[in-house]
Amino acid sequence: MPIPFETAPGAPAIPITFASKSTWEAVRAGLPPVARQFAEASGFAARPGACLILPAADGTIAQVLFGLEEKDGRSRDLFRPGVLATLLPAGVYRFANAPHDARLAALAFALGGYRFSRYRNSEASEVRLVPPEGVDVADIARMADAAMLARDLINTPSNDMGPAELAAAATDVATRFGASFNCIVGDDLIRQNLPLIHAVGRASTRAPRLIDFTWGDPAHPKVTLVGKGVCFDSGGLDLKPSSSMLTMKKDMGGAATVLALAQMVMDARLKVRLRVLIPAVENAVAGNAFRPLDVFPSRKGLTVEIGNTDAEGRLILADALALADEEKPQLLIDMGTLTGAARVALGPELPPFYTHDDTLAEGVAHFARQENDPLWRMPLWAPYDGWLDSKTANLSNVASGTFAGSITCALFLQRFVEHAKSWLHLDIYAWTPSAKPGRPEGGECQAARAIYKLLCERYE
Repeated sequence: MPIPFETAPGAPAIPITFASKSTWEAVRAGLPPVARQFAEASGFAARPGACLILPAADGTIAQVLFGLEEKDGRSRDLFRPGVLATLLPAGVYRFANAPHDARLAALAFALGGYRFSRYRNSEASEVRLVPPEGVDVADIARMADAAMLARDLINTPSNDMGPAELAAAATDVATRFGASFNCIVGDDLIRQNLPLIHAVGRASTRAPRLIDFTWGDPAHPKVTLVGKGVCFDSGGLDLKPSSSMLTMKKDMGGAATVLALAQMVMDARLKVRLRVLIPAVENAVAGNAFRPLDVFPSRKGLTVEIGNTDAEGRLILADALALADEEKPQLLIDMGTLTGAARVALGPELPPFYTHDDTLAEGVAHFARQENDPLWRMPLWAPYDGWLDSKTANLSNVASGTFAGSITCALFLQRFVEHAKSWLHLDIYAWTPSAKPGRPEGGECQAARAIYKLLCERYE
């Protein structure tokens, strides 16, 4: 969908004036008498999210008042202005004064107007914003466009977003930027030593595959992105309850987010040799489905016992990470919707990340705050590594107990990374359960903006 920025407005844009409880009196005093009287009669008190349209004498819109949290308030939401994209009537608007962060407010305005309209008609929003002065409009549009790509992919139901369709979406992104594309499908996964991807996806009538594309100057630093592409997760033979399947179309959220991040990197022409690896499967139930206590080899050479077929995402990532690691990239990043334990610990809005690289961790945390793209560092706690021991194989795909599920998943994946200079693992949710400013309900592109800005700092 088009990004709602108006860079060459014809008629004067309608001003949006921001106020908080502490600034409202000064803002109110500066209003024309009739507008001030209208605001008082309407009971406007600059509560966060409150929106009031002030009429002009001729019946048109004179200006808009919008309430924000206090500038230094702990509950401050820098995306609060994003709701304006859905509250305002058609027209061209501008910020009359500065919100808490003009750049993030403009980004939230773009993100807040998103609608998933593939299956029912949805009128295009006619609300446009004149970007604030000094804001890099191209960069905001780049991030918003990528986020909308990820949201569209995640929101698409699994009957129309299987492994082949995910590969087609990746092909579109790769082709647009002249990347070299390859895809390994079905039994070729076994022949090319990717047995765990094949094992997880073999029960589906839709063949599993490994999506692989590269872009950029081979002489530049190698940055590799790996995204979990489970297009639907039934849980396999360890079947999920029906209530847990209701959001499983989003189990390819890691793949969608990696594609969004890759699009940003390529569009910004960062000085990297980028590689994207997406194992794409459907975890289905059939006579040839992989079973609890089966043992499979991995690309790394480690044998893996299946403790639970519903811990399939880490299996497909393991083979993809091992392949990526063989190139010894400077930075290896994987993303996936992996554990309910991460949601129990941190909730849906705050994905955990893991790395041994303290400098990298500091950068991730910094840009997560800067971009209002929340992330929280969790430990790769070595004493828990033994919980993955197996009496039959080199390791199990699940821990022996029920504690620290996100940490033990990260420790499992760590076994398949040896040569990368730095490795970063993100256990994202990729979903907004209820609408928030700048974040409509449904698929969400978590972590990509923070990581993109980190890569910009390093490789621009």
